[in-house]
Amino acid sequence: NILLPGPDVQTPSPFQRYLLSINLKYGRNLVVRNRRSATSDPYVKFKLEGKQFYKSKVVYKDLNPRWNESFSHPLRDRDHDVELRVYDKNLTADVFMGSSTISLKDLELHKTHELELRLEDPKSKEDDMGVIAVEVRLLFRDATVKRGPRFRPKKKQQNQGPTPRTCDPPKNQLKNQMWTGVLLITLVEGQDLPQYGQGDVYVRFRLGDQKYKSKNLCIQPNPQWREQFDFNQFEDIQEPLQVEVFSKRGRKGTESWGMFEVDVSRLPLNERQLYTHVLDPGKGKLVFLVTLRPCWGVSISDTDNPTLVNQDERDSVMERFSLKNTHQRLHEVGFLQVSVLKANDLPATDINGKSNPFCVIELGNCKLQTHTVNRTVNPEWNKTFTFPIKDIHDVVEVTVFDENGDRCPNLLGKIAIPLLTVQDGQQVCLLLKKEDLGRPSKGTITLVLEVIYNNVRAGVRTFQPKEKRLIEENQKFNKKILARNIYRVRKISTAVLYTLQYIKSCFQWESKQRSLIAFL
Repeated sequence: NILLPGPDVQTPSPFQRYLLSINLKYGRNLVVRNRRSATSDPYVKFKLEGKQFYKSKVVYKDLNPRWNESFSHPLRDRDHDVELRVYDKNLTADVFMGSSTISLKDLELHKTHELELRLEDPKSKEDDMGVIAVEVRLLFRDATVKRGPRFRPKKKQQNQGPTPRTCDPPKNQLKNQMWTGVLLITLVEGQDLPQYGQGDVYVRFRLGDQKYKSKNLCIQPNPQWREQFDFNQFEDIQEPLQVEVFSKRGRKGTESWGMFEVDVSRLPLNERQLYTHVLDPGKGKLVFLVTLRPCWGVSISDTDNPTLVNQDERDSVMERFSLKNTHQRLHEVGFLQVSVLKANDLPATDINGKSNPFCVIELGNCKLQTHTVNRTVNPEWNKTFTFPIKDIHDVVEVTVFDENGDRCPNLLGKIAIPLLTVQDGQQVCLLLKKEDLGRPSKGTITLVLEVIYNNVRAGVRTFQPKEKRLIEENQKFNKKILARNIYRVRKISTAVLYTLQYIKSCFQWESKQRSLIAFL
């Protein structure tokens, strides 16, 4: 392509690369794929040269969804089109809802383009499949500014041995899963809510994949919730905080009294912000507080240089949780370091007898994961993760998955370790178990764990309610569970039928002795 430089545009050099920034805004008039509810659960995939590089969240039961998701992707050239494909989320197989393309050749550099992409499907008889609105911006990105290892002079590598090929992910991928702040949200009360009829009222909060539902209160003018919870804030995910108030009246279902969004990216640090939002007309107001606190204690590193090996950093952590500093930062109970070394003899999921395993470490609502090691059943990750501890009675869950492309990953094994049972600094090899942690699975995993905590803060936290799980996992469709539930319903129906037949036989005097005993 021949690019004509404008007044503020630089001419590309041989090492020039592009950066494509996309803001997925909303969809309009999408097609119905769930005939029973006359709606769809749409999400969007973005592909380049047949490979997916981004997948949006699912917006349930909405033909006019709003995503407001922004992301970027580096490009080598502008010769290919970006394919946008919309699907309806289903329990069994997702249903295609249409596709469109973004021509990179037609984009003017350093300019934001607002596009409305009309969806099409040659196999569908529907003429209008809806529109997806996006904002697209194509920039130059000079690859000579930040040189990777392959651009380093060879002189520095002459005294080194051959570098083994690793499977580490890009730095930005590890950065994306690390949260930089914590949103402390306090749901205070409702004001001037309608009080007609019987029923309950509750509030739902959502920030990305994190969700929280308040307790149900009886409908009254000024319900008092007084609930407090935390959301993790990620630097690269600038999604607004979604708040919605619902009323529930018996079997009539739920009714939304109002939904609004809060831009949390502009919140000042350590300053409590009071929000009083007006709901739908005649539905009153909602009052809540939001405080953005900086996050401490989250990191990902190689096992060669973990945090607690450095004596200065160890002393700093020990000082932070010493008894003399108990009165400071009461919400910080302790510090956990987990080194995920390797796994052995994992189950094979591919035809070639191999798997693509990666490991997920969870502590409460905090989750980090390793990179994927391809085509092996004996992976070595050698990664160290650190977490802040909010409750010493929490359990560390380590789960090994098999990466399965665009589909949901397959669970290979799982273990759970209570923090109070951790043997500091000792390497342990544990047998993996099934998802319910009841039956053994195949394979082992090798870990090193270390816990540092303040006894007084841990004791105070013990008398407070346990933190609720905020991240809701999408449940996979399970044929075994469906068959088991059908069997239970059939068994109960048969028992009820036999009981009715027995009562009927007593009234019809089929057995005089049995009828006399029943009536007596």
